[in-house]
Amino acid sequence: MIILKVGGSLYDLPDLGPRLRAFLQSLSPDPIRIMPGGGDLADVIRMLDRIHGLGEAAAHELAMDTLRIAEAFLRRLLGPAMPPSALDGLELGSWPRSWDLTSDSLAARAAWQHRASRLILLKSVDVPPQTSWQEAAERGWVDRFFPRAVAGAPFRIETVNFRRWNAEQP
Repeated sequence: MIILKVGGSLYDLPDLGPRLRAFLQSLSPDPIRIMPGGGDLADVIRMLDRIHGLGEAAAHELAMDTLRIAEAFLRRLLGPAMPPSALDGLELGSWPRSWDLTSDSLAARAAWQHRASRLILLKSVDVPPQTSWQEAAERGWVDRFFPRAVAGAPFRIETVNFRRWNAEQP
């Protein structure tokens, strides 16, 4: 099982649909679950929280709702190629309800729950291979909770700068 997180920062790519379909094809025949990122949708909730003081827990809950909208967007782009959602049945338990935890950590949680062998984060940035998750969090490449979310993970974690990815690369 592979959990594939599609970063919300990628939603402005004009060829996102065909590129995602090609990437999904490259992962075949492994079963995949997709975790949508929030992107600009979650940023709207952040702005509303700043203006109206919703509170982190309430704002986080609203941001989680935007992930369903992002999922519907990806479903429109991918059509029948859309894998099942990693949001379905996702249990957060005692995990924090704050802006420290975004769809990166949610994807990690899904990887734990589904006993995935791989977690792939499609991003708009390069994360150098030897970078610790703590450093990646400090640089804003993953969310601040991510190092704790993947501590001791039995699955392989990969990042792909999807803005630079093409179907010809391995």
